Amino acid sequence: MSARDEAPRVVVTGATGAVGRHVTRALARRGPVRSLVRDASRARRLELPGETVVGDYRDGPALKRALAGADAVFVVTANPLRPQDDAQILDAARAAGVRKAVKLSWLAVADPSANDLIARWNRQSEQMLRTSGLAWTVLRMRTPMSNTLSWASSIREESVVRALDGNARTACVDPRDVAEVAVRALTEAGHEGVTYALTGPEPIGAREQTEILARVVGRPLAFEELTAEQALERWSARLPGAVAEALLEAAQRRRAGDSSEVGDDLGRLIGRPPATFASWAADHAAAFS
Repeated sequence: MSARDEAPRVVVTGATGAVGRHVTRALARRGPVRSLVRDASRARRLELPGETVVGDYRDGPALKRALAGADAVFVVTANPLRPQDDAQILDAARAAGVRKAVKLSWLAVADPSANDLIARWNRQSEQMLRTSGLAWTVLRMRTPMSNTLSWASSIREESVVRALDGNARTACVDPRDVAEVAVRALTEAGHEGVTYALTGPEPIGAREQTEILARVVGRPLAFEELTAEQALERWSARLPGAVAEALLEAAQRRRAGDSSEVGDDLGRLIGRPPATFASWAADHAAAFS
């Protein structure tokens, strides 16, 4: 039997997301991987490897198909208004005989002052995992660098970035680094019952990110500061009101410096310094050019 045949069979939920796509690709280089996705066309555009099951977390038969024969599951949920999603994944995992679950969460959970909807939802989801009966690992990540892709169209079309609190710094993290930790936790022993705090190597604000992106695209970029009202209006245009309000609360904590702390878990786990925003931006230059 080859080492590849002996590799654990892993199911990735949220496989088209910023972290999940990299987890899926890395796992496929090690052994069998199966993805649960809602949008089959998006999975095809991303050229996700391995087997794909199409379904929603509320789709019991799809969850059953996805988790059949699996050893481990990467748990990624995205809707704080549907906390039952985590419960449904974990219930299906137990029923399928899955042994291990690795949960993607947010570092704001560790902040006692964070009491917005998103922080409360993640705390509840983490508790579900810890009491699930499965071997568990929690990955609390700081804001992914890929969030700046939301600026891509205004950079391409107007050479401008619009954001709230341009000087508020956060130790944003490269999703590829988070994915590397996830793969280790899913396929190696020694991570069970552990919560990791995953940050980038330095705190950086939107104005500094704009300057870096200007160098990447090779032309000046303007930065326009949004007011809290403007930011809330933008979020509310594409998200439920309660979620938009939670994002504004999180932004206010960033202004107070609550997201700027740099941790050492990520570098220790991957055996190298975490990627900087400058290196991430250079690798994604085509999206902004």
